Amino acid sequence: MLLVLSDEHKEHLGFLPKVDTAVVGEFGRIAVEFLRRGTNNKIYEGAARKLNVNVETVQHGVEGLMFLLTESSKLMISEVDFQDSVLVLGFSQQLNDVLLQLYLEHQREIRCILTQLAPSLPSYHNLEWRLDVQVASRSLRQQVVPTVTTRLVLADDGGKHSARILQTDPASLLHLISTLETALGAMKTNHARRILRNIK
Repeated sequence: MLLVLSDEHKEHLGFLPKVDTAVVGEFGRIAVEFLRRGTNNKIYEGAARKLNVNVETVQHGVEGLMFLLTESSKLMISEVDFQDSVLVLGFSQQLNDVLLQLYLEHQREIRCILTQLAPSLPSYHNLEWRLDVQVASRSLRQQVVPTVTTRLVLADDGGKHSARILQTDPASLLHLISTLETALGAMKTNHARRILRNIK
């Protein structure tokens, strides 16, 4: 699988051939450090002074490199695919080798960082439901107004439970069921399975 780079991303990475390969290696280290701890403008300013360029140029270069490494790690691109992906940038073979080395060195660590940054979503624990039917009111003696009330209990990673009360009419509930069944059917297609394999 090849990584598709946007024109803006290519422009940001276009700064890398103008600096020494040792600087590109340092930019890679800074990019991984920023993933761990967040950005630090002082580092950008110091690097810009040393290289005699704008702070924005350095920032875009590091962020472009960070994007290249994170997207490649996320998709678990092979060595050959990574080299083919950066080939479109028109860099020298030496710079391509430095980028590949950065990717191979930090791939596992970047995947760990991205896993920690992923939001923790609650999971299904229990569902209780009740059907209420209003058959008359003061103004209307004969009417049928059904309402389905559900109590959805969710559990977080720590085992703590929280409940959500949901209320709907049967027509909306049938539509919701139909939509969920369609989504479950789509998950069984070869295309969806291929995407899920790449996400993991």
